[in-house]
Amino acid sequence: MPYAMVPPGYQAVPVGQAERIEDLGAFGPLEESSSEGALFLMRLDFEEIPSGEALAQLEQALKAENVEPWPGYPFFVYANESSPTVYLAWQKGFAWLPVIIGILVITTLPPILAAGIWLILPESLKSLISGLVNIGGMVLMISLLTKVVPAPSQPRKKPKEIEESEA
Repeated sequence: MPYAMVPPGYQAVPVGQAERIEDLGAFGPLEESSSEGALFLMRLDFEEIPSGEALAQLEQALKAENVEPWPGYPFFVYANESSPTVYLAWQKGFAWLPVIIGILVITTLPPILAAGIWLILPESLKSLISGLVNIGGMVLMISLLTKVVPAPSQPRKKPKEIEESEA
């Protein structure tokens, strides 16, 4: 995918690797020392294929920060459908890497932290949490059903008959 994006006559050259998002800060000086208009391509390898909502949120966050896209390319985020690889492409107008790292932390760190915490929890606490979630789901379903299903009607009493008066 990255070679399809690179303009003719140019080549994408990997300059380093980071195991964590925090380690990406080491590449900040590389971007800062580059000339204005330089094109940057970052490859992110995730353990699972990211959801479309997460990618759209990342795209919107980059647009909101006024990051400059590559000339002729309308998007910043390009996902590989067959693997959990995502590419971020931007043009240097100012050193965007710290901003992009901040956006990545905000959009990807909460699910990673939640998954990490879940992995270290003891099995008894996991089953308690699962049980509470299941009970909450059942309560929600019962409350929805009581609102949707009409209440049984009361048996109707015969109205009192009115006696005719003799006048």
